[in-house]
Amino acid sequence: MQQLSSRRRFLKKAAFAGGGALLGTVGLNQISPKIWREPLEFEPSRSYWARSQPLQNPPLKEDIAVDVAVLGGGFTGLSAAYYIRSISPHKRVVVLEAKGCGNGASGRNGAMVLTMTADRYMQFSSAPAIDKKIYDLTAENIRTLSKLSAATGIDCELETNGALQVLGTSEDMQAAKAYVQQARSLGMPVEFWDKQRLVDAIGTEVYEAAFFDPNGGHIHPMKLVHVFKAAAENAGAEIYENTTVASIEEGRENLLHTSSGHSIKAKSLVLATNAFTSRLGFFRNSIVPVHEYVAVTQPFSEQQLAEIGWRKRVPFNDSRTEVFYLGLTEDGRIHIGGGSPSYFFNSGVGDASDGASHFAQLQRELVRIYPSLSGVKFEAGWNGLVDWSLDESPSVGCTGSNKNIFYGLGYSGHGVNLTSVFGRIIADLEAGREQPWKQFPFLNARLDYVPNEPFRWLGAQTGLAWYRLTGS
Repeated sequence: MQQLSSRRRFLKKAAFAGGGALLGTVGLNQISPKIWREPLEFEPSRSYWARSQPLQNPPLKEDIAVDVAVLGGGFTGLSAAYYIRSISPHKRVVVLEAKGCGNGASGRNGAMVLTMTADRYMQFSSAPAIDKKIYDLTAENIRTLSKLSAATGIDCELETNGALQVLGTSEDMQAAKAYVQQARSLGMPVEFWDKQRLVDAIGTEVYEAAFFDPNGGHIHPMKLVHVFKAAAENAGAEIYENTTVASIEEGRENLLHTSSGHSIKAKSLVLATNAFTSRLGFFRNSIVPVHEYVAVTQPFSEQQLAEIGWRKRVPFNDSRTEVFYLGLTEDGRIHIGGGSPSYFFNSGVGDASDGASHFAQLQRELVRIYPSLSGVKFEAGWNGLVDWSLDESPSVGCTGSNKNIFYGLGYSGHGVNLTSVFGRIIADLEAGREQPWKQFPFLNARLDYVPNEPFRWLGAQTGLAWYRLTGS
């Protein structure tokens, strides 16, 4: 069945373009990482969600030896620390965050909470029974997030009113109908909505129909970061912020060096750095760190939202290759993200003019969807790195010659929910409890090869240019 609302075709085109160049210049591809070293820089978040960032902990100020060192204070790292301590309360677990917890993608995303993995969202694999198990696993995790929020006393504003994928073409509609029919036969409670039902829910008439998943939802991402930070600390994990790990020496005891000159000896290491993972020398050829853009309006009253027509508080994304996604905050702000992503040479950072063009695109799309919002300005706009794999499949597992380095990456837009699923899996793997997860395709999955620079940049620019020209 045709895959809907993904950048898979773009990413594959980019890979082919880079691969074509690679064939004649294998030598350059091999020495490229030594010529162009990725910068170990971390921009502070300017997202709307960052206003709710939890108070930061002091940085690490001494050399330490631990059982588990977790790199990254986002959803993956904090959830892994929480689950590791829950399983093994005798272990010393530390989280090392380069800026503040949630500074990366965990605190900059589009706030949709989705089931499934990106590669299997609205698309069945050759093993539908496993697809159903992934659906159940990810749907159950959303309920776990709600319970953990209640247990910590921190309201992460999780709304489980479902999530929509809106459809713009007859081809997309037919594919969605076929998917829903098969999914429901397997016991997945998804629905196909006709145009009238969709208009009654979100007001706009620019789409023809929609796919509805009642187990999806919307969240305040930074408040969820706060939930996991509190849960991890309550479980006994230590969290050090503004602590940048500059280099790693693998071994039976991994040796980490911080930029401030301190060292950490760790029997186990968790790489929870997502799109930044390659900057430390890991998985450079597995993911593409893509910049996504999001913007948010000022608050609207319930009456204003009713006049706009957004009556059902359900987030939605469209079925185009360059996906747009929208949601409502608890206080009535509309946020919109997506559109044309960006990739900068050697995982660099764009300039202000690049951001301005993307926010202008988001403004045009918001007005196209809701013409009555013409003239409404964004209160805030930001970007963030997302770790895309070429076929949108994620991977969680163990790596390194000593099998003591654990990781989760390749979320490809489904990270708000999937990250903490992987945090739980990482904890089980670290405890030697691999067996329950062997049935899932993402365990130790080998991700498609991504070439080094300059071929990665050439491929990405080729793919982006193609879709801008075709408007797909």
